[in-house]
Amino acid sequence: MREILFVIGSLGIGGAERHLATVLPELVKAKWSISVYSLQGYGPLYDQLKAGGVDVILPPVRRTVRRTALTAPLRLFVAGGHLFAIMVRRRPAIVHFFLPEAYLLGGPLALLAGVPVRVMSRRSLNVYQAERMLYRGVEKILHRWMTAVLGNSRSVVRQLRDEGVPESRLGLIYNGIETADGTVRSSRARVRAALNIPDAALVIVVVGNLIRYKGHVDLLDALKRAKSRLPADWKLLLVGRDDGMGAELRSMTEQMGLADNVLFLGLRNDTPSLLEASDIGILCSHQEGFSNAVLEGMAAGLPMIVTDVGGNPEAVVDGVTGLVVPPRDPMHLAETIMRLADNSAMRRQLGEAGRERVVEHFSLKQCVQKYDQFYRELLLGRAPRDIPAVRIDAGAHGVSPAPTV
Repeated sequence: MREILFVIGSLGIGGAERHLATVLPELVKAKWSISVYSLQGYGPLYDQLKAGGVDVILPPVRRTVRRTALTAPLRLFVAGGHLFAIMVRRRPAIVHFFLPEAYLLGGPLALLAGVPVRVMSRRSLNVYQAERMLYRGVEKILHRWMTAVLGNSRSVVRQLRDEGVPESRLGLIYNGIETADGTVRSSRARVRAALNIPDAALVIVVVGNLIRYKGHVDLLDALKRAKSRLPADWKLLLVGRDDGMGAELRSMTEQMGLADNVLFLGLRNDTPSLLEASDIGILCSHQEGFSNAVLEGMAAGLPMIVTDVGGNPEAVVDGVTGLVVPPRDPMHLAETIMRLADNSAMRRQLGEAGRERVVEHFSLKQCVQKYDQFYRELLLGRAPRDIPAVRIDAGAHGVSPAPTV
């Protein structure tokens, strides 16, 4: 089988990176020759990819060279030259770009190297273009030269269409996650004991790095409003890397009288167990492409409260598999949290329906099958519009554009 070369900015712990680290080893099992080029070099997901049979290629820059304002452009220049040489020498059948940095640098290089099939995946809403207007202009030019452009939600696809990507070259592949059999919550008691949380306490969990657009400030505001209606021993678990907001959020919990209820857990390698130990999952972000955290919460049987942004309402059917609230609205969020806190039967019903929806529509197996068919059909000369696995209609994905109750 001919080679697919994936290009990504880094191998850090992020949504797109984790997606590749999960999907690519499965494509190796499907007999694809898979390589990944990481522009920023070594990262935490390197070993996972290598263990999965993926050929990981790094720029010829020593890991000990610090990234500074002076060295960063030089590193990128070296990576670009090395990536171009890799494309020319190895002549991959397909090159697939993930995230803006990889697309902006790798897209022109793939054209110069004559790679026959070029694919770009957009994994988020295009809010970043407002801060970097040059990105929008360059990306719109590059779109014209891509064989296919994929989104991971209908919201992302709509934006790509608005940016001028022809309908024939647009496609959609939702994220997919591993789904466990059964509903046994074996680690619930153990995890709660380790965190000194009583068995009967109401536990709310948020999985997301501490960054402003994830809406942690809105959540703390909502919990302050809801506090009098919540059980005395309730807990909020904040799981994710501190990307600069940790001190501010800790200060807020002190000022709001929530310090005893909020646990800052940082990056964890036991997130599935933390989800099992929880009762309600929340993602109150201001923007999203399509969140794995939402799917993981649903797969764990949690009733999810999500904001009506990006792909969130495509994953969560409001009132059926979870609850959808307006973004940046702490009062509405507080009312929704209290509604679930007061109704264990509703939590159980929404959680069970959410788990079933993930198994039916968002499993890793389905996701990998779609990529596999997509690449095979591209090599036969077909456009995304003519490939059932990525065609933008309800029948191809088993998920209606706007689920109704």
